[in-house]
Amino acid sequence: MQVLIGKMAHHGKMPTMTNLSRLAVLALWSVLTASAAAEEEKWISLFNGKDLSGWTIKIAKHPLGENFANTFRVEEGILKVSYDGYEKFDQQYGHLFTNLAYSHYVLRMEYRFTGRMMADAPKYVNLNSGVMLHAQPPQSMRFDQGFPSSLEMQFLADEGKGARPTGNLCTPGTHVEMAGELFTKHIAKSSSSTFPAEEWVRAEVEVRGHDEIIHRINGVEVLRYQRPVLDPACTIAPAKDITDAGGDVKLGYGHIALQAEGQPVWFRKIELMSLEKK
Repeated sequence: MQVLIGKMAHHGKMPTMTNLSRLAVLALWSVLTASAAAEEEKWISLFNGKDLSGWTIKIAKHPLGENFANTFRVEEGILKVSYDGYEKFDQQYGHLFTNLAYSHYVLRMEYRFTGRMMADAPKYVNLNSGVMLHAQPPQSMRFDQGFPSSLEMQFLADEGKGARPTGNLCTPGTHVEMAGELFTKHIAKSSSSTFPAEEWVRAEVEVRGHDEIIHRINGVEVLRYQRPVLDPACTIAPAKDITDAGGDVKLGYGHIALQAEGQPVWFRKIELMSLEKK
């Protein structure tokens, strides 16, 4: 802006205070716009809105890569978990894994529940889904394994039975620290509000390797925890398979996986911003 003023002075056209104010506003606007554009460029889309490129399917009781009954599908730019091709659920828990593993990042997406859970699925499945963090590779899972060893940011919706926060933590095959102490329960409840099933909810999670993970719902922090580790004693997600093979007990990276747990759910705007040091 000083260069611009200098040129104006050279031509005998010194700006008035009003013009200076306008120039200052324009300069500030340019800086803010460029900063916002640079911030947006840091986000990459993990879901192209067209197909499941970049993802690998693993459904319990089915081979790696088989999309049984078209469980995971893309329709009108939305990634949908559907069960209209199932005769019964039969504990066929499924997950859609990113092909790449990640360590330090921010993940954001929107989810929305729709329809009814499978009749023979466990009751807790009702209006229940989630995204798995630091998940084991799908290639390492047992044929009939229902859940990967991971940290689940759990998504829940209102059942009409009172408060039911979303953005909780579930720990299949893992433990974490909270407030400086080892947390060994399977579920840590968040401080979020309760949301209707059909409402789109914006979920965000900040993952800093082994150090700390922060859950946010609609831009508000609802839970944080630190230093996740594998739990070899867990049978739900047998982490002992990993430790017996020489895997590190400390969890500092892993795959991201969307859950198919017996309840139809939709996902969109799945984006990641790397926090890796360059």
